[in-house]
Amino acid sequence: MKKLYLFVIAFAFSSMLNAQWVSPGNGTTYTIEDLVVLSNGCVIWSESNNSYRIENDVTISANDKFVVNHSLNFGNNVTLTIKGSIEAINTDTYYWLSFSGNYGVNGRIRLEDATAPCVFRRCYITQLDGIQVIESEAVFTDCHFQNFRCEQQSAVVDCMNCDPVFTNCNFDNNSGSAISSPANGQTSPQIIDCIFFLNLGENRPQINLGPGAQDSIRIVRCTIDDGDHTIGGISIADLMGTGATKILLKDNIIKNCRYGYNQQGYNLSSVIIGNQFINNKLETNPMNGGSGISIYGMDENNKAYIRNNVITNNHWGITVINAADVDLGTEDNWGHNVIHGNGHVYNYGANYGIFDLYNNSAYDITAVGNYWGTIDEQEIEEHITHQFDDPSLGLVYYIPFLTEDGVNEVKTTGFEVWPNPAQDSFIVEGKGKMTITNALGQILINHDIDGKESIALPQGIYYVKIGNTTRKVIVE
Repeated sequence: MKKLYLFVIAFAFSSMLNAQWVSPGNGTTYTIEDLVVLSNGCVIWSESNNSYRIENDVTISANDKFVVNHSLNFGNNVTLTIKGSIEAINTDTYYWLSFSGNYGVNGRIRLEDATAPCVFRRCYITQLDGIQVIESEAVFTDCHFQNFRCEQQSAVVDCMNCDPVFTNCNFDNNSGSAISSPANGQTSPQIIDCIFFLNLGENRPQINLGPGAQDSIRIVRCTIDDGDHTIGGISIADLMGTGATKILLKDNIIKNCRYGYNQQGYNLSSVIIGNQFINNKLETNPMNGGSGISIYGMDENNKAYIRNNVITNNHWGITVINAADVDLGTEDNWGHNVIHGNGHVYNYGANYGIFDLYNNSAYDITAVGNYWGTIDEQEIEEHITHQFDDPSLGLVYYIPFLTEDGVNEVKTTGFEVWPNPAQDSFIVEGKGKMTITNALGQILINHDIDGKESIALPQGIYYVKIGNTTRKVIVE
């Protein structure tokens, strides 16, 4: 009797280990009702909860299709794997089709090498551990992702080697990033008209992407709000030089985050146009973050074309680090960016000042035709960190600039200085009283000028003033 008892227990345990259902892969289309009948208890109808529930793992094999025509709950540690296709489309205007993990923990959906498009439309997906999209065509439209646990993966939707589409979706109050892709895959999601709020990824941004695929990564008309928690907005990185990543960041609002947008690594090329980067300064130590836009290149092949953005009230407006090719506006194509009021108070209230553009690289930056919060050239110069502040850095060419209305040109006035930086001497061309001081404010030259004059001075930083205009000059 004792042996029989042990045998029965072992048999039951073995049955639990093997409790899963896999469709035969013969081109069949299944509904939830079909799976209740065919799946040997892996999918059940619960009278007490008045709902369908996946009790054990279910796999829809290649060439088969799963049509989700009712809301579906997930049991403990259950995975719904789609290798064929899934269609979850709610046509009713009064409720959403629900995928819910509220009766279990760590339930997940896995789209893996799907043989046909996977479509989710007007779905409310909540309290799962996550969704994986691996080498599959997936489209999410009018979906709401909320209260994901993200205990076994880093994001609500983890993508790899695919180009998923998200349109009119909401991601809020999740315990991980909203959308992510790995450093060793190539993924180009299309993220259009979506809202991201309070997706707390433990020092990960709400959108956290690795290198792109052949298509461009597009993030357009989205709102990303941290809700005053110290998490980032968007990060796109290729740290291993995997490919050539193309990015379109257009008409988004990114606010109240630890930082706004970070682009880092090799061979990234972005068009950043018409966005608002506002109040991204929740990092308590500005030395660790807080940029509206940060471009961190491993070489000059990290490129950014930046036009018509509003960048204000961040710890740093724009930071360019190490090496990059950044175009904020040229003589032929003005930037029309509004960049002002970016700065920070740090170290027990010590004011470190305004940092609208920090060129922490050896590469020059063109930044013609932008508004800097003032039309005083000297004030603009003080808000920009570049070669005049550190000879090892590249220059920022920001003249001419714009008035407050963002249309009228303010041209350089009074005089010209060249070359700059200079070797031993430089030329000043202008008319009026010329005063040249050193970095300590000591007056070295003070006389009238009418035309060109060659000035020879030792190595150092100097300020040339004629009338109300002052220019900084470096002699190397």
